[in-house]
Amino acid sequence: MDWFTAPDYWLSRLVIQRGLAAVYLVAFLAAANQFRALIGERGLLPVPAFLEQVTFRQAPSLFHLRYSDRLFAVVAWTGAAGSAALLAGAADHAPLWVAMAAWAALWALYLSIVNVGQTWYSFGWESLLLEAGTLAVFLGNERTAPPVVVLWLMRWLVFRVEFGAGLIKMRGDACWRDLTCLYYHHETQPMPGPLSWFFHHLPGPLHKVETAANHVAQLVVPFALFTPQPVASVAASIVIATQLWLILSGNFAWLNWLTVVLAVSAFDGSLIARPPALPAAPTWYEALVLAFTALVLVLSYWPARNLLSRRQMMNVSFDRLHLVNAYGAFGSINRIRLEVAVEGTDEPEVTPDTVWKEYPFKGKPGDPHRLPRQYAPYHLRLDWMMWFAGISASYAWPWFIPFLGKLLENDPATLKLLRGNPFPDAPPTYVRARLYHYRFTDRATLRSTGAWWRRTLVREYLPPVSRQTLDRRY
Repeated sequence: MDWFTAPDYWLSRLVIQRGLAAVYLVAFLAAANQFRALIGERGLLPVPAFLEQVTFRQAPSLFHLRYSDRLFAVVAWTGAAGSAALLAGAADHAPLWVAMAAWAALWALYLSIVNVGQTWYSFGWESLLLEAGTLAVFLGNERTAPPVVVLWLMRWLVFRVEFGAGLIKMRGDACWRDLTCLYYHHETQPMPGPLSWFFHHLPGPLHKVETAANHVAQLVVPFALFTPQPVASVAASIVIATQLWLILSGNFAWLNWLTVVLAVSAFDGSLIARPPALPAAPTWYEALVLAFTALVLVLSYWPARNLLSRRQMMNVSFDRLHLVNAYGAFGSINRIRLEVAVEGTDEPEVTPDTVWKEYPFKGKPGDPHRLPRQYAPYHLRLDWMMWFAGISASYAWPWFIPFLGKLLENDPATLKLLRGNPFPDAPPTYVRARLYHYRFTDRATLRSTGAWWRRTLVREYLPPVSRQTLDRRY
């Protein structure tokens, strides 16, 4: 079928596949480095306890067959190795069916992790990676030209990411409608980056322009992705420029990076380089791609209905395989930043004169003099969840209390998630948590003190507890 393939998009496919493999690599590395403390056998939310409560149908995962930390490590590092191989172009040197199997294996391995990851894996970029991963299975390799329908499905995915985010904003917080949300967002976002202080201090009128441009990029431009060239390429360029702006202004794991990669599906690669001669697609491959396309179209009913609903939900999967999902971000914006600081002491009794030492986190704000770091596309899961802890203690309690217990034990896996351990020789006798209001300093304060943040104590978040008290009360 001559219409089935689009040879001019061979370069776009190359960029998409390499970019997706790079994101997969980051995701598997993050899983391998953090799982023991978060969801391991002795983790804050152990996988074995979770598997006792759900069936395979509720949460499809290889770990229903058996779970151990060693097996999880094998899955994560196998995924990382496979991702690295695909990033290096191994799939293009293999038969078509082998390349498809390789992409399918990565999807199955990461699905197995996400579906047992619980709270730590509840973010929209997990579903986005899995949905993009299923599309990559059917994108082919150098044994055939890119299939047109899969490229259109990728544009449909970008459309839902962008348009869903735009709609949830307009339907949500009033500050999106009066263009004032960015007065607060750069300061109150989950994990600011090294440039967030500077973005926050842009003039107010420029913040309004920034917000209005975001609305255009998310509510108008996505429709142009489905138009003929060169308009589609221009629309993709705007989407990419918007995502790069977000990458510069904060840390959102691989959400923005993966959206950039997917937007390349609207680029005509022949504008840059002449496509090579590629073989015709085999019949069995055409049949599989068309069957998969039909499945995606059927499953798209629920995300499409969600887009049109006044009660739009964001970052929702309508199937356990995360094949076609609903997306969205920041339907509401916090006006103030509340941060939980965790402290410990090695003194035998707590008195008014007790000296407390604060646990430093890698990414979340702590020391006011420390410039926020850039970690994305790598995802610091504990740091992100600490942002939610500042918003809602009840939401954080199931994992926050076990987290304090691990600190009272000097648990190596948990301490690995932090930037340092103020008690290297012996565990603290007590730990406590305090809630602070964080605000970016002004230019004069930064010049005179070197402090990026100004923090004010709001209240006690959790009183001092020992290991015995924690076991008895919680």
